[in-house]
Amino acid sequence: MNHDHLAKIAAAMVAHGKGILAADESAGTIKKRFDAIGVANTETNRRDYREFMFRTNEAMRKYISGVILFDETIRQTARDNTPLVKIIEAAGALPGIKVDAGAKPMALRPGETLTEGLDGLSQRLEDYFKLGARFAKWRAVIDIGNGIPTGACIRANAHALARYAAACQAANIVPIVEPEVLMDGAHDIARCYEVSQAVLTAVFAELYEAGIFLEGTVLKPNMVVSGKKCPQQAKPEQVAQQTVRLFKNCVPLAVPGIAFLSGGQSDVEATANLDAINRLGPLPWTITFSYGRALQAAPQMAWSGEERNIAAAQKAFLHRAKMNGLAATGSWTAAVEAAA
Repeated sequence: MNHDHLAKIAAAMVAHGKGILAADESAGTIKKRFDAIGVANTETNRRDYREFMFRTNEAMRKYISGVILFDETIRQTARDNTPLVKIIEAAGALPGIKVDAGAKPMALRPGETLTEGLDGLSQRLEDYFKLGARFAKWRAVIDIGNGIPTGACIRANAHALARYAAACQAANIVPIVEPEVLMDGAHDIARCYEVSQAVLTAVFAELYEAGIFLEGTVLKPNMVVSGKKCPQQAKPEQVAQQTVRLFKNCVPLAVPGIAFLSGGQSDVEATANLDAINRLGPLPWTITFSYGRALQAAPQMAWSGEERNIAAAQKAFLHRAKMNGLAATGSWTAAVEAAA
């Protein structure tokens, strides 16, 4: 493990005003997105879709620090036979890779999941490093419902995250540690805070036990928000206050940066909440984004599988990347959103 290398990569991932594009949807997940816009889920279409984002030079150079890829994508070449990894690198961004095998039902714990993928991980990481990956991602999923989450589920997922992080750092790859408390339920913001605090406390305890070099990690958590079905939806200022309170209670100062997942928030909602959090600074961590759908929904719709729409799709991608880049510095406004 090269501490200087890991710290340098982690710092670059959370560079000022930049965030991470999560383009690591599995073939099954992207099929749902393509179905919604009437596009066939073929390898060529998946390649063409991601290629136009990676070739949006202004967005990639100014606002994107890294791209999380799926196994298929990290091995793909563009139409002109340039490896997609090289296009990302040429734009000054870092290639990354999703390495978990998905959240699967947890034995004896109805309604809860445990993320799999530890078997053979060390060898896969060696291969990914050779393919150009400099960071990785592993997502743990914690649902809130009647009687859940249980301590067993939280601890098991925290332990898996720590084992994954250790394997990454042994391979000189920076781990994105992603414990996601889902916002799908009817719970209020107080319940989200309570569960998120239990999860982050468990995760950092496990990272400590595993000997993880925290300066060489990036945390990818949920914001503290109301559940989607909660009748009382928290405003950005309340989300910001509770999220910052959570981090001050749970996240060690050694962690260089926090890159939020959007977790089902709308495009503008994810941007507004990120901005509100950064307006509470200065904070001891860089606070930025690692968005998938919240960066991609608009360009996906604009593209709709048609080559003639690529320029419009790239414009939509640049817009969302720029808005989130502004939010990462606490300088986004609804007026700027509308004007752009």
